Amino acid sequence: MALSEHQRLPSLLATRHFLFHFLASSSWLLPLASPQRITDPTIGTAPNQEYAHSIRLEGDIILGGLFPVHSRGGGGVPCGELKKEKGIHRLEAMMFAIDLINKDTELLPNITLGARILDTCSRDTYALEQSLTFVQALIEKDGSDVRCANGDLPIFAKPDKIVGVIGAAASSVSIMVANILRLFKIPQISYASTAPELSDNTRYDFFSRVVPPDSYQAQAMMDIVTAMGWNYVSTLASEGNYGESGVEAFVQISRETGGVCIAQSLKIPREPKPGEFDKIIKRLLETSNARAVIMFANEDDIRRILDAAKHNNQTGHFLWVGSDSWGSKISPVIGQERVAEGAVTILPKRASVDAFDRYFRSRSLSNNRRNVWFAEFWEENFGCKLGMHGKRPGSPKKCTGLEKVGRDSSYEQEGKVQFVMDAVYAMAHALHRMHRELCYGYPGLCPKMANIDGKELLSHIRAVNFNVSSMSHDPSSLRAVLPQRSAGTPVVFNENGDAPGRYDIFQYQSTNRSTREYKVIGTWTNKLHLNVEAMQWRAGDPSLPASVCSVPCRMGERKKIVKGVPCCWHCERCEGYHFQASEFSCELCPYEQRPDANRTGCQNIPIIKLEWHSPWAVIPVFISMLGIIATTFVIVTFVRYNETPIVRASGREMSYVLLTGIFLCYAITFLMIATPDVGVCSFRRIFLGLGMCFSYAALLTKTNRIHRIFEQGKKSVSAPRFISPASQLVITFSLISVQLLGVFVWFAVDPPHTFVDYGEQRTQDPAAARGVLKCDISDLSLICSLGYSILLMVTCTVYAIKTRGVPETFNEAKPIGFTMYTTCIIWLAFIPIFFGTAQSAERMYIQTTTLTISLSLSASVSLGMLYMPKVYVIIFHPEQNIPKRKRSFKAIVTAATMSGKLQKGGERPNGEVKTELCESMETNTSSTKTTYVSYSNHAI
Repeated sequence: MALSEHQRLPSLLATRHFLFHFLASSSWLLPLASPQRITDPTIGTAPNQEYAHSIRLEGDIILGGLFPVHSRGGGGVPCGELKKEKGIHRLEAMMFAIDLINKDTELLPNITLGARILDTCSRDTYALEQSLTFVQALIEKDGSDVRCANGDLPIFAKPDKIVGVIGAAASSVSIMVANILRLFKIPQISYASTAPELSDNTRYDFFSRVVPPDSYQAQAMMDIVTAMGWNYVSTLASEGNYGESGVEAFVQISRETGGVCIAQSLKIPREPKPGEFDKIIKRLLETSNARAVIMFANEDDIRRILDAAKHNNQTGHFLWVGSDSWGSKISPVIGQERVAEGAVTILPKRASVDAFDRYFRSRSLSNNRRNVWFAEFWEENFGCKLGMHGKRPGSPKKCTGLEKVGRDSSYEQEGKVQFVMDAVYAMAHALHRMHRELCYGYPGLCPKMANIDGKELLSHIRAVNFNVSSMSHDPSSLRAVLPQRSAGTPVVFNENGDAPGRYDIFQYQSTNRSTREYKVIGTWTNKLHLNVEAMQWRAGDPSLPASVCSVPCRMGERKKIVKGVPCCWHCERCEGYHFQASEFSCELCPYEQRPDANRTGCQNIPIIKLEWHSPWAVIPVFISMLGIIATTFVIVTFVRYNETPIVRASGREMSYVLLTGIFLCYAITFLMIATPDVGVCSFRRIFLGLGMCFSYAALLTKTNRIHRIFEQGKKSVSAPRFISPASQLVITFSLISVQLLGVFVWFAVDPPHTFVDYGEQRTQDPAAARGVLKCDISDLSLICSLGYSILLMVTCTVYAIKTRGVPETFNEAKPIGFTMYTTCIIWLAFIPIFFGTAQSAERMYIQTTTLTISLSLSASVSLGMLYMPKVYVIIFHPEQNIPKRKRSFKAIVTAATMSGKLQKGGERPNGEVKTELCESMETNTSSTKTTYVSYSNHAI
């Protein structure tokens, strides 16, 4: 947590007091001497012996410089191997920029810039010790208690006063140095430190940088990952401010924006143990789906990670996304070209400085004596040894001094050269603005700038805004050799001292079978512009690799997120009547709808009805057609032979009523199969029970009449009441009217209408679901409609049982009995079939077919047993259909009673009795022929 200014003040004063006493110690006391100098007419002066481990360029204003000339040493040694590019190239860029500025007649005219350049050895603690040199001149030396060996008072060498520092490279070094420089108000401009922590203007208020912070870089890398469609990545950071801050910024952005999950966040130790990088590769493989690896690591760690991936046979598995520490450098990928192929790297937008290339290629041992590390670079670059005291004692080759950079060795300008020059020029422009404000019209430094106020200089640094490429159009001028910034982007700083975020996106690609190189595939300036088509993966493969925890769900499947890992999920199909409402949820379709084929929406359930061509309809219709034809034939026959004894004996009026009922039972089949509408539903209600009501009302009236006649005959010879045809019709239609009255009440209470029943065929598989177009006749309504007719049928059966003892020659008692018995069997079979299929998917078909066939069978039984024998006689045996002598009702009843008694006496083995009513009155008529007796003339 940042402290307030009042809270920090005692701590800062204590630290400054400690530094005063530390710098005043004997190690910083130097005798005033004039050591011999080696001069170079083209370059300047060589360093004094006291500056053997630093570079000093004299000038009116001295700038400090911090560069990683050597790598971090091991085994207690502060410095390791020489860094040719990141060290020598960068410090030479600073000296080159100072040379150009000193020769510029417009920028800081009559003022010479000098420099004091130190080696940080890529170690923050060592850099801190070195940077104390920059504040030495600001401390008053107290030599009262110091004496020389001869007892004289010491004479202190006047140290260089540093007004500003260029550097450092590593963020950890810049943070350490910035904490010291801010105590003495010395502005600092870094050319490579990108840690987001340095953007804190309350802690690092004197720090500025010409490169964008990693917060921009992390956002750019996040945009790249998102554009690739990668949502499951691992991060890898070198221990230290740069790596840890970069990864922290990336992770923070991933949390804020969502959509990208971190599989693992691994850290590379400062001092890795043997096998450490193999362990890292194995840990990355634990989440093998996270193929993309976001790297904020230094150059050495990158090289060793690639080497470990190569040794573990993981070439082509990982998708490297490197920060600007990788950029477009060759050194990390030398020897690991195949495993690095396809790597996407990022680098602040820059342009190569051609003038620096010419300058550096012209450097030699003779003309670059001011660079104390150049001899070591020479040996390293050309693989040779300079005399007995060379740094490469094991090299068999001796340097001649005639070697040439770029000719006898490979050369490529280091990526941060332009930013080093930008930093130097930013400092120069700030000094120029300050000089113009304080020393306007004064040639050289005026007294007001004798002691430059660091805070005032900082304000001028934050206000600079220049574009080197636009400063001069004269190609012969010095500015023509300065770096030409891409797209003319200016050097500016925001309120925190950060440069704007502008990056080039590279990919390490194979150009042919033998060479690979970095190719620009996009840019980022607050927004990503990526040419995905220009990207290549594994030997020219343009297909985009995946780095996802879970593959996208198919249509109709929802994501079930794994707890704590929002980028990992299980795909669950929306089952039943559910559809995919969103990426994460399934919802139930409305009742009248079902999911579409993809389950991404709902569609109406198809509506069906019983079609005429269906087998469920063809059979009932066929039976009904036969029945209608047969019924019509009987009716026509009866009408044709209306006055014959058989027709008269059958009771013509009641027969026509019964035949009408039979006809209606057949006809109802067509109404039950017809497409439901209001008219069809109305007729169904009316005629569904009316046909049976007609039939069984007529049969009930007949059986009741027979029963009453013979019961009356047992008591007296007088005829019972209401046995005339007219009376029978009245009784029959009275019974029928009850059915019609119930139907009309039904109409009034619940008017007929149609509806679609979606529940009847709502199967487990929505694809098979159907809505059934129906009339609003429920099962209960159906039972009520048929219930009255069934009641008539049961009553008629009871009377048929009661009249079973009537001689078979009298009327139709026994045929009616057989008819009713058979009908009861049919309807007893109908009930379990009809109601037992209520849950069947074929319910509509089964119930409709069962009902219509039951009605047709009932009608067929009545027609077959009651009328077909009569029609047979009428058509094929007309000789039996002749009138007999008429007798009185008394004679008929007496004969019937006697016949009954004889049957009970059992005088005939077969139970058959011939009576006088059955004997032929004609001499030519056989005695075995039966006669038909009619009661139609006995009106009472």
